[in-house]
Amino acid sequence: MERVVDITEYQPHHQPWFEKFNRTWIEHYFWMEPIDEQVLRYPDEHIINKGGSILMATCNGEIAGTVALKFVEPGVYEFTKMAVDEKYRGLKIGKTLALAAIEKARAIGAHKIILYSNTILANAIALYRKLGFKEVPIDSVYERSDIKMELPLT
Repeated sequence: MERVVDITEYQPHHQPWFEKFNRTWIEHYFWMEPIDEQVLRYPDEHIINKGGSILMATCNGEIAGTVALKFVEPGVYEFTKMAVDEKYRGLKIGKTLALAAIEKARAIGAHKIILYSNTILANAIALYRKLGFKEVPIDSVYERSDIKMELPLT
């Protein structure tokens, strides 16, 4: 069967998936921080209403993953909360989401995307490097982060 992956804009009814997919990987590797709880429960308030964007991936009509762009300052967005449902991992949905997020960032006027991660997430870090992200000195708001990367878009 052919896989059809579509990327759509987040709608409020997507919140349970946004929370579930992200909570699953965060709790698997780390722990939920207070900022995670707030952002995952209230993404409209913490991301959308502050000038950011969330994208959702569907695979053959089923919600499979998500990624967010959080407004940091004019022209700078944080690539955050990317997660793919376990049953869809290995199908390049993360890469599809990441590429869509980069295009979305350009469309909303970003000149740079930053991200915070942890080197234990080797596959994610490898993907970010392939997409052109470079490591920069860290100044993280997340306790679990040990790497900061950025992607200039200009």
